[in-house]
Amino acid sequence: MPKVKTNRVKYPEGWELIEPTLRELQAQMREAENDPHDGKRKCEAMWPIFKIAHQKSRYIFDLYHRRKEISKELYEFCLDQGYADRNLIAKWKKPGYERLCCLRCMQPRDHNFQTTCVCRVPKHLREEKVIECMHCGCGGCASGD
Repeated sequence: MPKVKTNRVKYPEGWELIEPTLRELQAQMREAENDPHDGKRKCEAMWPIFKIAHQKSRYIFDLYHRRKEISKELYEFCLDQGYADRNLIAKWKKPGYERLCCLRCMQPRDHNFQTTCVCRVPKHLREEKVIECMHCGCGGCASGD
């Protein structure tokens, strides 16, 4: 007779410390997804979702890499369960990408002239001082800012 699989997830030690913050961010994400986007451009409707996803990933990244408050097991659990973006965190570890807002901003195929997004240009090199990224609404995520 085959084993019956259950959907119960074993949470690693320390989960109860970060769970309230992650639940709050998930509630904000749900609210942002259900928010009406009347009068907004199609890309502007996605900006709050990108912002909250970045916030969740940055929270887990900081807890593990900067403050060292969570274990590697809990960190890997969060990445595996989709609480944080593994690819975005991998970019944050590389020099020059410490403040990257989203992965779309560095992909040349998504931009004119096959370059990176305008938010990746340092502030002192910009012609316009106030900008917003078309993809995620970022005001500037270059490491030199």
